[in-house]
Amino acid sequence: MGARSVKIGVFDSGVGGLSVVRAIEAELPQVQIVFKNDAEHVPYGSREPAEILEFIMPIFQQFIDENCRLIVVACNTVSMTLIKELRERFDVPFITVEPMLSLASMLTVTNVIAVCATPTTLGSERYALLKRLYADGVTVIEPDCSDWAAMIEQNHMEAGRVSEIADEVIAAGADVIVLGCTHYHWIDKEIAARADGRALIIHPENQVVGQLKQVLGQLA
Repeated sequence: MGARSVKIGVFDSGVGGLSVVRAIEAELPQVQIVFKNDAEHVPYGSREPAEILEFIMPIFQQFIDENCRLIVVACNTVSMTLIKELRERFDVPFITVEPMLSLASMLTVTNVIAVCATPTTLGSERYALLKRLYADGVTVIEPDCSDWAAMIEQNHMEAGRVSEIADEVIAAGADVIVLGCTHYHWIDKEIAARADGRALIIHPENQVVGQLKQVLGQLA
């Protein structure tokens, strides 16, 4: 089966996943993309995984019912806490997004990085594992971005709040800022402008597209 005839699902809690959709469309315009989110319950970042699981199971079943051959989980919170349950329930390949600690740890010169992510992501076992595996010897700053997703969903982002956090982590020595929530990609230009060459901003769209190309090759 060629990529042209493959239908893929892309899920995020809210509008953040559209940044992943656009990246896929730019690199793989031939695939059919079905995007779904959970506007009723967004944001997920402060919810318990068990509650989120109840929300998403029917949505992922819809992907299967609509003949999606693979699913991109463009939500760090779901990827970090519930991917095992999803893989046990649904017999399709999954591509996930995670805070890019490995790349950040390779790029940093100061040995200080910042991870902007939701409380549920930062508190997950998977995130703790990524830190042990890739950030040993690196100082990881985890600023409070718990209200960012809601502000972005409401299209009411407070520029001063973003600037304050960017300034704080850079002042603490961070030269790489990891966007560990796809919602935050909608304000990456604002963060980059504040960083003004003092820190790199990284997010996973290119990594997702690369993984997707590999999986599509296996489905061919």
